[in-house]
Amino acid sequence: MKNRVLLIEDDEDVIVWIKEYLEEFGFEVSALTTVTDAISNISVNSYNIILLDINLPDFYGYEVLKHIQSNKNDIPVIVISAYSDRKTKLHAFKLGASDYMTKPIDLEELEARIRVHTKSNSPDFQNKLFFVRDNTIFFQDKALSLTKTEFELLSKLIENKNILLEREFLCEALSSISSNRSLDYHIRNIRKKIGDEGSNPKYLLTEYGLGYKLIY
Repeated sequence: MKNRVLLIEDDEDVIVWIKEYLEEFGFEVSALTTVTDAISNISVNSYNIILLDINLPDFYGYEVLKHIQSNKNDIPVIVISAYSDRKTKLHAFKLGASDYMTKPIDLEELEARIRVHTKSNSPDFQNKLFFVRDNTIFFQDKALSLTKTEFELLSKLIENKNILLEREFLCEALSSISSNRSLDYHIRNIRKKIGDEGSNPKYLLTEYGLGYKLIY
């Protein structure tokens, strides 16, 4: 299985330059241009390494490092930035960056550093109970057969794992769910498909009168 690289960079020329080079060496590269999209994506997808610019259109890239750190995610991050000052580098490392390269970068060196950092982080999606890839949700390394509404609902719960999502929020977020009764119906179906039925579900919990929470 290919090493999956997430490139968070807003310069289209740099994106094409890095993406084309790494793909020639067998890496699978996805690119995003904003912190907002990156955090949302990292929450539901698995990568072997992240390449992160600091100066992005909506927020500084530090917010991505903070998100990874707060979620106790051990994915390595190589910061690729035009900032070369010691203060910026130290700040990135304190927030959990694994490495730091100053632009303009040497692509051969970048490839070498990626291989070093991914050596102990080989493709191993089995370590995640739930993960999303190619518009499919996997549970315990098995693809789930979900309806469109079930997929959207479970994706929302995975994205906000360990957080209570209120009924009203879920009904509003998913246009196909028009009532609490239909929401409960879809939740029951998801529980069946992950073997979480019974009076004491292990993963998909009900906060009575409030909403649902996915725990893992």
